[in-house]
Amino acid sequence: MRDITMPGDKEVKKARLWGGRFRTDTDPVMEKFNDSLRFDRCMWSQDIEGSEAYAKALRKTGILTDKETEEICQGLDKVRAEWAAGEFKVVAGDEDIHTANERRLTEVAGEAGKKLHTGRSRNDQVVLDTRLWLRAQVNQATQDMSTLMHVCCEAAETHIDVLMAGFTHLQPAQPVRFSHWLMSHVAALQRDCQRLQDMVPRVNTLALGCGALAGHAFGIDREFLGEEMGFDGIPLNSMDTVCDRDFVAEYLWWASLTLTHLSQLAEDLIIYNYTKGVSLSDAYSTGSSLMPQKKNPDALELLRGKAGRITGHLSGFLSTLKGLPRTYNKDLQEDKEPLFDAVETVHDCLRIAAGVVATMTPNADNLRAQLVPEMLATDLADYLVRKGVPFRETHHISGAAVKMSEDRGVPLDSLTPADLRTLHSAFEDDVQDVWNYETSVERKNSPGGTSRSSVTAQIKTVREYVASLPPASTSA
Repeated sequence: MRDITMPGDKEVKKARLWGGRFRTDTDPVMEKFNDSLRFDRCMWSQDIEGSEAYAKALRKTGILTDKETEEICQGLDKVRAEWAAGEFKVVAGDEDIHTANERRLTEVAGEAGKKLHTGRSRNDQVVLDTRLWLRAQVNQATQDMSTLMHVCCEAAETHIDVLMAGFTHLQPAQPVRFSHWLMSHVAALQRDCQRLQDMVPRVNTLALGCGALAGHAFGIDREFLGEEMGFDGIPLNSMDTVCDRDFVAEYLWWASLTLTHLSQLAEDLIIYNYTKGVSLSDAYSTGSSLMPQKKNPDALELLRGKAGRITGHLSGFLSTLKGLPRTYNKDLQEDKEPLFDAVETVHDCLRIAAGVVATMTPNADNLRAQLVPEMLATDLADYLVRKGVPFRETHHISGAAVKMSEDRGVPLDSLTPADLRTLHSAFEDDVQDVWNYETSVERKNSPGGTSRSSVTAQIKTVREYVASLPPASTSA
């Protein structure tokens, strides 16, 4: 950064992109407070991509000559190479990624580089970069979700014959397939992935060309800019565009809900691990510094914990947004740290969850041992329904049977047909067939149910959905 002296100044101060009307240096504490390069440098590639497209658009307006455009693009290629090789040198005054790249470009391309910012503001530039960056991250998240759902389907198919207790209110409710339980979590993940895809058009809109807030003064071809960078459309209003961070809030909301679902999966597995229904791989467990026997499900506990942190990011950022006047305000710089952290956290959590599921082992015997005859009380009521008794009556009769077994201190399935006939004459000797867990499970054969055919259909549906997702992007 060069030193300049303004007319009438007695002090030398450092030149900045915005420094023309200032007469004293910025307080060093303010410089640190204001700078964002320490975290927004991750958008260096997107910033260069936007600048290249903008240089071409300026050439179309006549602001840049062909030679100047070539010099700028070659200079940007050099800047890109320096970042990619880890050789880019930050200097004092590089307060954000835009300033740093433009400063270096001007050093490389000379006078041509000084023309690049014509009609452009950091207000529209930062939104452009953030949208480009998040677009790539949404693609990555889609691939991570795809992998997790695929792993879950593989595990569900492998263990489709394992039966377990299904719960409501953490009380044993009805027998289900282990695969049915696992696919219940996949169903939530599929919704998350659908919401992620629904978000893409609102992320993938062009901000560049809005200037500071009022629009572009040199007739920039925004359709060309959009096509050059693969955007789906141009927002309605320039004032709204430079301060719109709905897409950031929406991603944080999506991340919060997705991690909530992963937290619920983790909680189930923590319980099943504790009750010896599921064994976790050593790769996703840790030990105790004091107790040698311990094998702790730390991966799952961290999944629960990460959900709370990301939900906090969402709440905090919405609190920042709610009081902002139109248009751009520096408060909006507070979007990046929660966004960047959320993206990285979601990526890690989805990978960890996939690893846990791929390596866990359901303990079929232990899971089956947790099945109790009382879980077939509804099947007993259904038996009478098939004999023509109204369900509201059969529910009461089955409840009386449960009370009878409790009063006698015996399991429900130890009641004889004669015992049951004291409750209703429709009970016949074939009532003994009710006390079969496989039969109970197979009778739930409606779409979405726990029978083998129903669970197999669920697995097939999810696999087809995963196959339909967009392929991994090859862009930066």
